[in-house]
Amino acid sequence: MSRVTDWLKTLWERSMLHRAMLVAPPVALLLLVGFWTISTRQATTYYTAKVDKGDISQVVQATGTINAVTTVQVGSQVSGTIAQLFADFNSRVHKDQVIAQIDPAIFRAQLQQANADLANARANVKGLEAQIETQRAELLGSNASVAKAQAQLNDAQITLQRTKQLFVEGIVAAAQRDTAQSNYDSAVANLHLSEAQDEQSKARLNSTIAQRDQAVAQVAQRQATAELARVNLDHTTIRAPIDGTVIARNVDVGQTVAASLQAPTLFVLAQDLTKMLVYAKTDEADVGKIQVGATASFRVDSFPRENFQGRVQQVRMNAATIQNVVTYDTIIEFDNPEQKLFPGMTAYVNIPVAWDNNVVKIPNGALRYRPDITDDERKALFAKYGLPEALSASGRLGAAGAPGGKGTRGSGTPGGNAGGGPPAGGSTRDDWGIVWKLLPNKTLQPMRVKLGVTDFTFTAMKEGELKPGDDLVISQASKNAPAQPSSGQQRAPMGGPGGLPRRM
Repeated sequence: MSRVTDWLKTLWERSMLHRAMLVAPPVALLLLVGFWTISTRQATTYYTAKVDKGDISQVVQATGTINAVTTVQVGSQVSGTIAQLFADFNSRVHKDQVIAQIDPAIFRAQLQQANADLANARANVKGLEAQIETQRAELLGSNASVAKAQAQLNDAQITLQRTKQLFVEGIVAAAQRDTAQSNYDSAVANLHLSEAQDEQSKARLNSTIAQRDQAVAQVAQRQATAELARVNLDHTTIRAPIDGTVIARNVDVGQTVAASLQAPTLFVLAQDLTKMLVYAKTDEADVGKIQVGATASFRVDSFPRENFQGRVQQVRMNAATIQNVVTYDTIIEFDNPEQKLFPGMTAYVNIPVAWDNNVVKIPNGALRYRPDITDDERKALFAKYGLPEALSASGRLGAAGAPGGKGTRGSGTPGGNAGGGPPAGGSTRDDWGIVWKLLPNKTLQPMRVKLGVTDFTFTAMKEGELKPGDDLVISQASKNAPAQPSSGQQRAPMGGPGGLPRRM
């Protein structure tokens, strides 16, 4: 070791050339390392998207089904065989028009039997009423007999008293007295017999009156049975309950329908196909933004190039949970004058809930980008361009400009986002974010912007210094690292249990 040191010392003292030979290798090594570092950093490629200007509309997307405003299921209340059909699919029918006929033979016979039973019951009532009149006459005769017997008793009693007086005085014989007593006893017996016959006549009359009342009740019962038979016979004729169009026919001639448990559906009528409804399944996260009366648009697979307009009529509070997804029915009314759209079609609905016109539009990919630099480099850039140091440390700035503050946005996520994208669901944002502008010298400039409405592709800038045409970095790639995945579009929220809404 001492020999190497002595040799280097001797070489250093010989001349300047020898000194340069000793210094050159370390210097060359340092230059090589620096060049490699610089070349590596310069090899980073930035992918950008331009700031635009225009209108942004925030929409709630959902899928739904087209239905008629009024749909009536026409059924049968009686069982039987379909004898005739007078309407078919797409037939226009009017109220009370006959559209089907069930074989009425059995029901016609039941009505005739019920009418015969009713006539018999009425005849029975008349016969009992005749008996009542006869028995009333008999009662009057028995009353007269009682009166006659009473008169005879009175006469016999007077005769008996007179005969007894004369017998005491010795004027009449005992035999005459005994005859008068016998006549009196006979008159008493006749009176009792007449009174018994009178009571018997009253009892017969009351019994007949009760039978007459029962027969009258049977008449009412038979009349109800006959009316039921007539109604059942009428129900064999199926009539249209409304003016409308037949959209479903579920029976054929000769088919037997059974109405024992519930009325079978024979036809389905749509009242007016020129005015229809869309039943859209809206996610619980979006339903609070929808207002009744808001304009809505939708498309259908049958006419993919046409955009149909409607109006939100109602947001129903009846929730449906399918596969752990809670949805609510949003009813959208629209005009269908040409009847191009049919019931049952699937509609892909867009309901605008917020919008900004003529605003600076920031690509959403720029809001999600974060540069691959160290914290010290990030702090240096924030300090260079006058941004708060707290932003470089936490990556967040609240709506009021205070570090760590809470912004207000539809998704409820607190705070702004230095590198994250717009909130899920395309909601209105009032928070701050950081985007990275690519300068002409290929360096990055962090810029603070206040965010507004987003449509999954662009977000409106409410405050900031960006201008249309500025290049914002959305991803980067280098020799040592692949490109950061970033997209200018964000997946829309689910429009219901059917999956993602179709984007038009």
